[in-house]
Amino acid sequence: MIISKLRLSIIAGCLSFLIGCTSTKEVTLFNELNQASIKSQVEDLEPVIQKNDLLSISVSSINPEATVIFNNPNTPATQSTNAAGNTSNVSGYLVNQDGYIQFPILGNIKAAGLSKKQLKDNITKGLEVGKLLVDPIVNIRYLNYKVTVIGEVGHPTVINVPNEKISLLEALGLAGDLTIYSKRDNVLIIREIEGAKSFQRINLNTNELFTSPYYYLKSNDVVYVETNKNKVASTSRGVIWIPVIFSAFATAVTLTYVITNNKK
Repeated sequence: MIISKLRLSIIAGCLSFLIGCTSTKEVTLFNELNQASIKSQVEDLEPVIQKNDLLSISVSSINPEATVIFNNPNTPATQSTNAAGNTSNVSGYLVNQDGYIQFPILGNIKAAGLSKKQLKDNITKGLEVGKLLVDPIVNIRYLNYKVTVIGEVGHPTVINVPNEKISLLEALGLAGDLTIYSKRDNVLIIREIEGAKSFQRINLNTNELFTSPYYYLKSNDVVYVETNKNKVASTSRGVIWIPVIFSAFATAVTLTYVITNNKK
C-alpha cells in the first residue's frame, strides 16, 4: 500500500514537472529555415527626417575659414547613452515642431519629411545660389538614431545606432537576447510612419523575418517581446506551491515506509 502511494507521488511529481516544461521547438528560432539562402525583400532603408530629430550637419569647402560659421550647431550638447551604458555629449541641429531647422545665414530650412540626401541637396543649393561657398560639401548624420527593446529580453534598453543600420536580430542581441519565457512567435514592432503608428508582428519560429521589410529596424522603432503562458502560469501562487506539496508528500510517504520497515 505504501509502495503504491510512493509510486503515485513520484508519477504525480513527474507530471507536474513535465507540464511546466517548454518544448525545445518553442524556444528554437527559425524552425522552418532549411534553405541555403533567402532573397531579401527589404525596402529602402533611407529613413525620413522627423520632428524632434537631432542632426549633425557638417560643411566643408576650398575656403575653410568661410565654412566655420556653418559648423556651429544650434542646440546645446546633451547626453546620450548607448546599449553598453556609455554616455557621450552630442549637439546638432534640432528639427522643430514645424519641421524646420535653423541654419546659419540660410535661416529656416524644411527638414521633416525629407531624406538626408534631399536635405543635403537643398542646403548645398542654398549655399551655391547665395554665393556663400564655392563647391560646398555637405554631410548629414542622425545623432538620435535609436531603437527601443522591451519585454522578455535579458536587458530591456534603448540602443543608439551610430551607423544608422540595425537588424531586429542585432537589436535583440544587444538587449541580452530573448529569455526562456519570451513569446517568440509574436514579437511586436511599433513604427511611426507619416505621423501614424503602425504595428507589425513577427514570428521568429519561422523564416518570415528574412523576407520582411521589418528585418532592419528604423529610427525610433520599439520592439516588444511578449511574455509566454509558461511564465504567467509559473507566477501563479497555486502552481508555485504544487511542486512543494508533492515533494513534501513524497518525503512523508518515504519516511513512513522506512520507519514501518525498521519496526518489522
